[in-house]
Amino acid sequence: MQLTRLLLVLVTALALFAAPADEKKATKKAAPAAEAKSADLIDVNSATAAQLKALPGIGDAYSAAIIKNRPYNGKDDIVAKAGVPQATYDKIKDKIIAKQAKKKK
Repeated sequence: MQLTRLLLVLVTALALFAAPADEKKATKKAAPAAEAKSADLIDVNSATAAQLKALPGIGDAYSAAIIKNRPYNGKDDIVAKAGVPQATYDKIKDKIIAKQAKKKK
């Protein structure tokens, strides 16, 4: 009986110590995913029509308007300059960026 209790206590203690280790591993795996995500942003100042059309709510007309009205100072400029609806912009704002061209001296 004593051996059973000791074994139960050891198994419980081991389970308690093992649980936080799994949380740390999950956090470490999530960090590289976030870094990779920022590299996958679509630049509205240089993206192709096909890349723009891959965004939700952006079809032929909006991709053509985005390309036609370049350059953009900020990604939110596609609402005013290209006529992209605010609701569509709200869906894609975390997937796009508006990089600025380097000025020549």
